[in-house]
Amino acid sequence: MARFVAPGRVNLMGDHTDYHDGFVLPFAIPLACTVSVAPGAGRTVRARSAQFPGVVAVAADGSDDPRTLEPAWGRFVAGAVRALTERGIAVADADLEISSTVPPGSGLSSSSALSVALVLALADLAGASFDRIEIAQLALAAEVGATGVPGGLMDQLASLFGRAGHALLIDCRATTIAPVPIAPGVAVIVVHCGVPRALAESAYATRRAESDAAARRIGVDSLRDATRERAAADPRARHVVSENARVQATAAALATGDLSVLGPLLLTSHASLRDDYEVSTPELDLLVELVVECGAAGARLTGAGFGGCIVALAQRNHADDIVAKTAIRYRAATGIEPFAFVAPAVDGAHRDH
Repeated sequence: MARFVAPGRVNLMGDHTDYHDGFVLPFAIPLACTVSVAPGAGRTVRARSAQFPGVVAVAADGSDDPRTLEPAWGRFVAGAVRALTERGIAVADADLEISSTVPPGSGLSSSSALSVALVLALADLAGASFDRIEIAQLALAAEVGATGVPGGLMDQLASLFGRAGHALLIDCRATTIAPVPIAPGVAVIVVHCGVPRALAESAYATRRAESDAAARRIGVDSLRDATRERAAADPRARHVVSENARVQATAAALATGDLSVLGPLLLTSHASLRDDYEVSTPELDLLVELVVECGAAGARLTGAGFGGCIVALAQRNHADDIVAKTAIRYRAATGIEPFAFVAPAVDGAHRDH
């Protein structure tokens, strides 16, 4: 039985920019989804999950509608099958076993890790060969088919192209990926606020529609092309334009580990996501405040928002203490148990022999 491992990701800078052809700075994390695959029978792809109940049976010809499948986690299996069949791949009968350590609804790309691992596993069994950009595109198609949420390509690229010790500066228009070393003295802290997010049920699609409308008002095809002056009067556009600039500045400062530059960049990003894009929550705002009071140089929500995680940067030798103190204070203030950890950057998706 072949095993394929696809990591989740945390985004250091650049949220709600990927679907506007912008810049992002994610990296792959040790939390990952694993899909084990073996030949099956009956023109069916069958799947079991270690985390969720039920058995999924999907027609191997892609005829099952991913949006109607139950249990809901099986929609990603159907989405992957359909994405491959629409590319002309004859998906083989398969038995899949799925396991993941990426918390669902955390903003750490559990869905994208699952989609990447599924596409890799099913393509391998079918004898199909794709480059990693094509795998990312297929995984995105699988995820959109499963959820109906129109996402960008950042999460899939981060999962596939991750490099240990590096963030990835991704140009979402050119689909270019440049590894950026994370200075050895810098630690990345991730804290899940304990409130999961559900993109399909959140305001994500609304924010995308609002920002697309802002681009039309400004007169550009994509907010990537808007100037700071033309975007100044529109909060949604203002966030995207300023966030793109912050990605470039963060990438430049990351390799040197200049926390005096990096900290304010993260805090300004959070303020923009909170005030201009309106995707934060009281829990995320509190966590940003607490982790900085406990010693981090700066912090911001990461991912789409509406719950999930914050990311913070700190001196490596202080990181574990900051994690512990932040968790204690957040628990005392909210009664919610956070999930907090120091996140190293790891290599991307791979076949695990």
